[in-house]
Amino acid sequence: MTIKKHLVTDEHHNPVAVLIDYQDWQEIEKILGANSISKSVNVKKYVGRLHLTEDPLVFQKRIRSEWS
Repeated sequence: MTIKKHLVTDEHHNPVAVLIDYQDWQEIEKILGANSISKSVNVKKYVGRLHLTEDPLVFQKRIRSEWS
């Protein structure tokens, strides 16, 4: 498969993104099976599964204090 792509660069000419035609993107999704994967994942089974060992605000303050 040949993909026409356009490289997007920043002011220093460093690559930051690639633009491709929408038809090419659809073909890539079809090859990767992206549509079938996203429809088959049931995220409800993960609800309530996160168990924190530390209060998020305490963690944030501790990490930020390491910056100074």
